[in-house]
Amino acid sequence: MSLEATVAAPFRGRGRDSLAESEFVVSLSLDRGWFSPNQAKRLVDVAAGEGLLAREAGDLVPTFDVGDAGTPEGFTPDESLLQGRSVFEQVLDACVDAGYEKRETVAGINALQRSLAVTVEAAAVLYAHRRGIDVRGAAERACTQLTDE
Repeated sequence: MSLEATVAAPFRGRGRDSLAESEFVVSLSLDRGWFSPNQAKRLVDVAAGEGLLAREAGDLVPTFDVGDAGTPEGFTPDESLLQGRSVFEQVLDACVDAGYEKRETVAGINALQRSLAVTVEAAAVLYAHRRGIDVRGAAERACTQLTDE
């Protein structure tokens, strides 16, 4: 299941638009039992790095509508979320979540990369944009990575 659903759960569970980091960590570790406290802190870093969480006035604030991120009954996130995702993986997941077939999406991104002679991240963002998939956070992250290199 997605990182978005995992990040949304503490906000939805507490019915609030912002949480102290300690509240977020307690919700994921003690209340839900999904992660250890250290893993929950790592998840904060991953989610912030992907643009899903912002720090405002000492609190964590989601940068997306948590109501749109459904958490199915019996949901348990996978620990692989703690590793973070590359921009390519983030965009690929968004395309798959939007109903596009993974293999065809990868082939389309690779074809764009070859034809435009751009990075795989740029090709992925363009591929998603052309299909009306909002990947602004990934696009900003890709731009930041390009300018930092």
